[in-house]
Amino acid sequence: MSAKISIILCTYNEANYIKNTILELKKNVPNLELLIIDDNSTDGTIEIINQLNEDKKIKLILRKKSRGLASAFLRGLIETSGDYIGWLDTNMSELIPNFKVMEELLRSENDIVHLSRYIEGGIDKRNILRSLSSKYFNTCCRLILRGPVTDYTSGIFLMKRKVIDEVTFLGYGHGDFYIEFMYNAHKKGLKIKEIPFIQKKDDDFGLSKSAPNLVKFFYLGIKYFIRIFTTILRNN
Repeated sequence: MSAKISIILCTYNEANYIKNTILELKKNVPNLELLIIDDNSTDGTIEIINQLNEDKKIKLILRKKSRGLASAFLRGLIETSGDYIGWLDTNMSELIPNFKVMEELLRSENDIVHLSRYIEGGIDKRNILRSLSSKYFNTCCRLILRGPVTDYTSGIFLMKRKVIDEVTFLGYGHGDFYIEFMYNAHKKGLKIKEIPFIQKKDDDFGLSKSAPNLVKFFYLGIKYFIRIFTTILRNN
């Protein structure tokens, strides 16, 4: 039997995406353990999940009081039992077929395989504000953190279970927790492999939960930079 693969989805009002994402995961990931951590969605997300969970193979955890991407991921991580553990955003189901390649790469000496927009073959097709901000932010990450990672904010990965025994996940913040995770993994000497992906054009910028407006967008950017420097301080 193939290795058991645990995939974590962190959801909040994902009714437009969750069905297709679940179906694509079931189609493309053999021996799947699917964990969904929901932060009290009110748009019908839970009802859709329950409709697709007649066999009770999806582990659904409903958080009524807690909220936040990093803490949701950490809760999901605690609940996993797979040989490999991965994560992606619910609205990026077109990337799910990459998990087959990522699993194959983990069978060798690689410990973490993640997707990057900034190696040969990778492209970011989002609006110019988001794509340029992401590109320059990741350039700063590479210069400051001095690691081999080119895309600290992709957040789409598959890793061997042993990683959670060697790298501490600090469950606070938004996507910035992933920056610290990748930095710490490199510092521990874990083998990180990047493969390219194409980020599709984004939906209406105003619908983004992480950055619904320019003020929130730049506010998150500042928090991300603060996380970078606190990460360095914690490791010195």
